[in-house]
Amino acid sequence: MECDFTQIYNELFSWCEKENFAGYDPFDGLNSRIFQATPLKYFTLPRLAWLQMVKRSGKNLRPFLKVEKGVNAKGIALFALAEISRFRATKNEQHAQNAKTLIEILLTLKIENQRSKVKGQRSAWGYNFDWQSRAFYAPKGTPTIIPTAFAAQALIEVYEIFKDEKYLETATDICEFITTDLNRIGETREEVCFSYTPLDRSIIFNASLLAGECLANVGAITKEILQLNLAQKTANFVIKRQREDGAWIYGADSFQGWVDNFHTAFILLSLTRLQKLIPNLECQQTIQKGLNYWLENLFLADGTPKYFDKETFPVDIHSAAAAVVGLCELKDLDKRCLPLAEKVANWTIQNMRDADGFFYYQKRQNGLVKTPFIRWGEAWMSYALAKLLESKSN
Repeated sequence: MECDFTQIYNELFSWCEKENFAGYDPFDGLNSRIFQATPLKYFTLPRLAWLQMVKRSGKNLRPFLKVEKGVNAKGIALFALAEISRFRATKNEQHAQNAKTLIEILLTLKIENQRSKVKGQRSAWGYNFDWQSRAFYAPKGTPTIIPTAFAAQALIEVYEIFKDEKYLETATDICEFITTDLNRIGETREEVCFSYTPLDRSIIFNASLLAGECLANVGAITKEILQLNLAQKTANFVIKRQREDGAWIYGADSFQGWVDNFHTAFILLSLTRLQKLIPNLECQQTIQKGLNYWLENLFLADGTPKYFDKETFPVDIHSAAAAVVGLCELKDLDKRCLPLAEKVANWTIQNMRDADGFFYYQKRQNGLVKTPFIRWGEAWMSYALAKLLESKSN
């Protein structure tokens, strides 16, 4: 039975509004006041172990560990993008005004260090929690390309509606952050990889492409050739590192050799967008090869979005939502995309949606993890449902 996507979107957005767009995050374990009261907070391995314990638990430990709900910059950007998408589909001015309100929240975040001014006037956003990976440590508010790129996308899309120059000016500031503060790895005349933060030199393919997207989005408006050239170099870097079978691994380090659903979606989305924005970039064969691998290896026949190409579980709300977004944007490249987007959305609604309107975190082999995560799940599902409705309205 096909779901009423409009009603489900409205119920989800209303639930998030009532929560003031605040909530928990899979990676917020280090915000625990209990953990922060110990000397363990100063050491890499305890930070990593604690974060993973909280993230992987089948129960939501955060209330007991004194982790407070928070507003996440990337989540706010995604909610804004969702409402922009609804405006394009419906022409209802309320959606446009909602998007503008969310952008104003993004620009005026009062959360400590979440909106960072780096080395003067350059704007960038970080996460509202300390984050420890195997590669590096990023304290709360560290300027990070992922939330910054989504902020830039939302700013550009709102600018296109309202033509308010302050949104374009902030997006231009973001480009200064990318070109001046992020580290460049493997730069040649033809290619470049931008780091995740100013603190690391990680090679994360989708993250570098998001930096390229920011540069291309702004450069396409301002006609700044240097930005467009740098954006093309980020695409070249990733194109040259596609596997023979069409897949991309997550990153270049030895412990980053997996292929997963949502990072594959992000790479395909970025390359498709970059190809549209950059006149000299032709990577259709690369995109089609990657798209074939994604469609054939990361979904089950009933629409279940697998987590990895070789493993289904845990079925994650992030995989589902990013898949729907990607499939909708790629629908003109392959006739399989839009029907699969609907199938994934229907499966997710039937298997991972709560009666109150929010979506669960994961479906594991031993049961559901029902914690709602505002950025990871609810914001992404809002965007996914909005994109699906927009695609179906065209």
